[in-house]
Amino acid sequence: MEVTHGWSHRSFQITDPSCIGEARRFCAKAVQHWSWADADTGRLAIIVTELGTNLQRHAKNGALWIAIKEQSQEVEVLALDNGPGINDVARAMQDGTSTGSGSPGTGLGGIRRLADDFDLYSAASGTLCLARVRASGQAAVRRPHVGAVSLCAPGETVCGDGWAFALGDAGEVAVMVADGLGHGIRAAEAAQAAVAVFADAPFAALELCMQHTHAALQSTRGAALFLLRCDVAAQVRHTGAGNVLGRLVSGVADRTLLTQHGTAGVQVRRPEITCTQLPAHAVAVLYTDGVASRWKSDELSPLLSRDPTLLAAAICWRHGRGRDDATVVVLKPGDALD
Repeated sequence: MEVTHGWSHRSFQITDPSCIGEARRFCAKAVQHWSWADADTGRLAIIVTELGTNLQRHAKNGALWIAIKEQSQEVEVLALDNGPGINDVARAMQDGTSTGSGSPGTGLGGIRRLADDFDLYSAASGTLCLARVRASGQAAVRRPHVGAVSLCAPGETVCGDGWAFALGDAGEVAVMVADGLGHGIRAAEAAQAAVAVFADAPFAALELCMQHTHAALQSTRGAALFLLRCDVAAQVRHTGAGNVLGRLVSGVADRTLLTQHGTAGVQVRRPEITCTQLPAHAVAVLYTDGVASRWKSDELSPLLSRDPTLLAAAICWRHGRGRDDATVVVLKPGDALD
């Protein structure tokens, strides 16, 4: 059994070249204790510089979202904007295509070559680009196809949301998302207490998970909670309390996963367990109330077949409320259970 503690992203609004330098220095400082080779830190610096330069010169309202994944010693870089999009993606992906004088000249094709994982989607409404960097020679880790974006509230340095997922020996998947009441350090303490309970026994009966989490959070300010399981027969079971929401989305289906009212650690009723058959080719999307609840799934259809982090980023970028912690976790159970 493998349990992965969720990560959060640091947001850098790219308004001028100094913002790119700030993002690059953030990455360099974050990985300095990982004993990466100079070539790997150099790859990361080029990727951040090139993506940031693209945003600063060519995009509207561009931002870099960067996650430092301590558990896997991996850096995830997302570049997002509001347009105008890339007219000729094929040409932009050619190695050596430059964004303009003064940039490294590696282009998106060079970023794809330098990154360990890469994906990109572009339309007139904006471009989403994903690049991950790991140490050269690092062994691939088997894990379910999960992608997530988690951002702290404006003005805060820690995220009051927490999340985690686990892959069982038989291929079953468990996911947990917690939203600590309010935001800031106290909210983060509540959310991380929920993560600790989940990590201790991710495949315990959902009723017990709720009970144990409720007890553990009574010394905190409490948290909204969502627990989801998906087995090898594509049966989705879930429970929770509060305003963390879930949906099962495919190109032709959109099913909402409801939970009861309440707050783990404060007041919850007896857990209600719901079982749903996963629609064919569907993904499970869990998200906190820092994201508007009424987004239209059909506008995200082109991203369903892409890296799930792109889908999570698109939802958070387009529908984040911008005044609270915001987390979106996307699980592609079909890939995880293959």
